[in-house]
Amino acid sequence: MAGLEPGGQLTITTDVENYPGFADVIQGPWLMEQMAAQAKHVGTELVEDLITQVDFTTRPFRCVADSGEIFLADAVIIATGAQARWLGIESEERLQGRGVSACATCDGFFYRGKAVAVVGGGNTAVEEALYLTHHADSVTLIHRREALRAEKILQARLFAHPKITSSGTAWSRRSRPAASPRLSPGSACAMCGPVR
Repeated sequence: MAGLEPGGQLTITTDVENYPGFADVIQGPWLMEQMAAQAKHVGTELVEDLITQVDFTTRPFRCVADSGEIFLADAVIIATGAQARWLGIESEERLQGRGVSACATCDGFFYRGKAVAVVGGGNTAVEEALYLTHHADSVTLIHRREALRAEKILQARLFAHPKITSSGTAWSRRSRPAASPRLSPGSACAMCGPVR
């Protein structure tokens, strides 16, 4: 069952460095294409639909798709995937598409020549910040914890990148001093929108 986003977030991930069996960096969309091709090769039927209801009270399990089609299964793997985590502030919804984004690879080119901010300290935030350096003049990573949660290899790239600064406390413990997280007028925050 393909679900709403076949391939999930890996289809919008540029560099994948931690997938078992690949010593070099691979592209997320390519990896998902290869997984689909391998599944088809061994006889898997990929169905473009979404399961909306499952009856686990009897076997085989009865799965009802969004299309109304019913699938019976001896085993069910629930793989709901991941989605963007928003801050929950009023301006996010109001400014979506006007400077607020949850996908650097989708919208990074809009920030060409701007100063941008990324909120978070995990792998996704650090990957997005690194990606945005290809477009933006400067990137500020805003996080709230004592240390980043991103993988060490990503942190090393982040700390070494001349276009990236951070407003979190973890940054001040590194070799580079924390820069001001202020953005100048005309800049854009990837989470908050245009700065006036």
